[in-house]
Amino acid sequence: MEAVTIGLIVALTAVLVAEFINGWTDAPNAIATVVSTGVMAPRNAVAMAVVLNTVGAMAGTAVATTVGKGIVAPGALTLPAITAAMSAIIVWGIIAARFGIPVSKSHALLAGLAGAGFAGGGLDALQWSGWEKVGIGLVCSILLGFLGAFLIGKCVIHFAGNMRPHRAKRVFDNLQILSASAMAFNHGLNDGQKFMGVFALTLLAGGVTKEFEIPLWVMLVCAVTMGLGTSFGGWRIIKTVGSKLTRIKSWQGFAAETSASMTIFGASQYGIPLSTTHTITTSIVGASASRRFGDVRYGVLARIVLAWLVTFPFCAFIAYVAARIANSAWSAGG
Repeated sequence: MEAVTIGLIVALTAVLVAEFINGWTDAPNAIATVVSTGVMAPRNAVAMAVVLNTVGAMAGTAVATTVGKGIVAPGALTLPAITAAMSAIIVWGIIAARFGIPVSKSHALLAGLAGAGFAGGGLDALQWSGWEKVGIGLVCSILLGFLGAFLIGKCVIHFAGNMRPHRAKRVFDNLQILSASAMAFNHGLNDGQKFMGVFALTLLAGGVTKEFEIPLWVMLVCAVTMGLGTSFGGWRIIKTVGSKLTRIKSWQGFAAETSASMTIFGASQYGIPLSTTHTITTSIVGASASRRFGDVRYGVLARIVLAWLVTFPFCAFIAYVAARIANSAWSAGG
């Protein structure tokens, strides 16, 4: 019993650390554009993101249920295996933050769960109905984010192209504050819920609960943890997304955040765990391209995409190896 209690505490702590890393490194999803355009001061933008990320994370459980029940069969994940999966996310998140690379913590999480689940139950442990949603989310985050921002940008150019520059800037500065707020809320609505699902799964694996459920206190703990992580800003990633990838104006920031918010909100209603990082990044590219395709720095974009491609196999492999070792030690100790 004592070993189980210690294992549970360690696993829950690892989930919260991963949630903190998620808030820290995914803060740019909400505020990179509004900071880079100068519409909001960095501190004000972070404060806004902290509050709305937290509120968004507590606004539903559909995504949390998909992640907690629909990705890996709960019986295939021991407490050490869950800790191993979270460790992979933590390592990858710290590496990404160190080099200012906007990688998907969502895909890191899913890959970590897949690797740990495979270590405990083989292919039979993977829940293919949930992975279908992951596939849908991948397509939505890349295609809808880009296309939506591109079309919104073209509409802005068409309908507001003749506005006086000063008036246009005032209008789109205000609109961008609204769109950045929506982005922060929807980031919490999708990304914040994912770790709630894992937290609830950990409680089930540790015998604290008899069935998968997400009580209010779990939602609150995870939401606040992500909010605390967001308060650290992730400035290197903000610089990459907000200025190195392309330089955008407030109307383009509005287009990108609006497209990303709509995509994430729609996915969240159906419990689809998509990558908010992919969504806002492709939306920024779409908004920039709506003016001129040459405005995008494709060398920077290529490095970002490469990091996206590496995320899944890296985290899955690390989680698999760590889970095999941890499961063996757990069995021997038991």
